[in-house]
Amino acid sequence: MHFVIKIFPEIVIKSPPVRRQQTKILEGNIRRIMKPLSKGMKVVRDWEKLELVCENDSPELRRAVIDRLGCIPGISKFSESETYEFESLDHICALAVEKYTEALKGKSFGVRTKRSGEQDFNSMDVERAVGGALMVQAEAESVNLKTPDVWVELEVRQDRVFMLGETWPGLGGFPLGSQDKVISLISGGFDSSVSSFLSMRRGMLTHFMFFNIGGRAHEIAVREMAYHVWSRFGSSHTSRFVSIPFEQIVAEISKKAPPSYSTVLLKRFMMRCASKVAADNQIDAISTGESVGQVSSQTLANLRLIDEEADCFVMRPLINMDKGQIIDIAHSIGTAQMAEGNPEYCGLRSDRPTARARRHIIEEVEALFDSNLVDEAVAQARQMPVSKVIEDIATLPVDILSEAPAGAVIVDVRHPDERLDRELEVAGNQVLVLPFFEIQKTYANQPQNKNYLLYCERGIMSRLHAELLLEAGYKNVGVYRP
Repeated sequence: MHFVIKIFPEIVIKSPPVRRQQTKILEGNIRRIMKPLSKGMKVVRDWEKLELVCENDSPELRRAVIDRLGCIPGISKFSESETYEFESLDHICALAVEKYTEALKGKSFGVRTKRSGEQDFNSMDVERAVGGALMVQAEAESVNLKTPDVWVELEVRQDRVFMLGETWPGLGGFPLGSQDKVISLISGGFDSSVSSFLSMRRGMLTHFMFFNIGGRAHEIAVREMAYHVWSRFGSSHTSRFVSIPFEQIVAEISKKAPPSYSTVLLKRFMMRCASKVAADNQIDAISTGESVGQVSSQTLANLRLIDEEADCFVMRPLINMDKGQIIDIAHSIGTAQMAEGNPEYCGLRSDRPTARARRHIIEEVEALFDSNLVDEAVAQARQMPVSKVIEDIATLPVDILSEAPAGAVIVDVRHPDERLDRELEVAGNQVLVLPFFEIQKTYANQPQNKNYLLYCERGIMSRLHAELLLEAGYKNVGVYRP
């Protein structure tokens, strides 16, 4: 198995030292992400590209590698490749004829070549020679250099020839860790998941901060989303999840603030807390999912008042995006269905919210609050690696079975992206696909005269949701851990 990986164009145009540094970071990120898949995998870096090589070429490993390469920031595109020692221009033509004869019958094609090294021909010479050989020997219909049915892509690099096969788009952006750190405020909705992803895609090491105003169920949903975003796009680095209890601050705002000002005041408190945590962790920026005009607290006038309470730079990756654009990105990164299943938690009565809060009213109301509210909330914050946020929740006893009894229904609660690598089959038992972000809503619709065993790869998400169903009063649920 051999993949040729092209780096993001914005990296290519950097100065040589910066380009070298960022490419080296990308190489390290790919190594760390691929290491759990196969011990024999190698990543080789040169000035123009990276190569990923593995002797194991099983279909399962190939699918897993393609899936992960498509989620690593800094990659422009990647292609499967067959590599040969360079002999001559005639040899290149013979290789192309052997590889493409079946694929080109009755179809139009174009040839694209890149070349570097000490040869007595240029890229155009290769394209003409290969194109002529294919037209004569491959029974192709015609040459089309704009929109062919098949692109024949190859590279001649020094003493090697790369015959490129199927190509996939990369994520783009800069390698994670090549930019500074940021703490992203995540609530479990569309916007905050997308803004977190965009920060990662731009190379920023992204940590997550959650303000809990909806209790255990709210925190579980947000932890699941943060874990998904990190595991898909940021697992090359260790990120932290910070949870701050906010019920007391919400209660104080409800009692002392005009309802029309409650949301702006709530967000000012969030900025104060986020700034403290950012300073303690030497983080220079806060990222939020706000977009101009989406709700009343997101007018420019109100955002200015909110930002006044931040002691560091505030980023808003979605500031000029429409809601439809944001939801489209959420679908592409796998958080849309999770967001749809999460209720809006506010806890504040916000009648006729103001779109242009007045500073003097804000100051008068905030003078009524206990000056220790922020310090007390931050003191109760819980911090943990994002990789552990799901494990940290599971506490209640659940039946865990290594073998499924006859008649039990196995419920596959994995995210759809996880099922791409391997579908679950259990001989003698029905398998029901019900992603974890849907199971709490739809479990009651299943026939309750059956026993259900929840399954996921590591047994953590399945156990967590089995606990929630037990808490809700269901007795016919357990966990399947083969």
